[in-house]
Amino acid sequence: MALLQLRIVPDPVLRRKTRHVRDIDASIQRLVDDMRETMRFEHGIGLAANQGGVLHRVAVIHLPEAEEPIILINPEVLRREGQREVEEGCLSIPGYRAMLFRSVTVRVKAQDRDGKPFRIKAQELLAQALEHEIDHLNGVLYIDHIDDPAKLVKSEQEGQQPVEAAAAERARNP
Repeated sequence: MALLQLRIVPDPVLRRKTRHVRDIDASIQRLVDDMRETMRFEHGIGLAANQGGVLHRVAVIHLPEAEEPIILINPEVLRREGQREVEEGCLSIPGYRAMLFRSVTVRVKAQDRDGKPFRIKAQELLAQALEHEIDHLNGVLYIDHIDDPAKLVKSEQEGQQPVEAAAAERARNP
């Protein structure tokens, strides 16, 4: 396994829509393993392939209370229900968080790392993570869901990107 180079706003790869994975071969298996390792190293709960500079429709989510990560290949949101306000951050916009609206419940279909199709119905943090990572795969960042760049607030992490750069990125890509 290897660590992927984490892409940070305003890297243009974050705005690119990822491609459908046709064959789940050894290279996709390696990508999944590298994404898991990168996500652990960065202390994240989710990672989309384009955050590592790879334009494949692959995401990994590992909630703190879960034993194993969820591997999502070619995920697609089938249904969204309700709306709730949540605090959200992103490894690709380090040091900042914002309040935004996400669905209460989401239904997603995807393939696992072996290509087997599955569906998942999720609520709370898992629903939020699914929407967040699938947004990434579509070239959408969480800052696209906030209506005022002033809602992007600095978190307590050190050495992070200036809020002005993230707000300028949001203004360029409404």
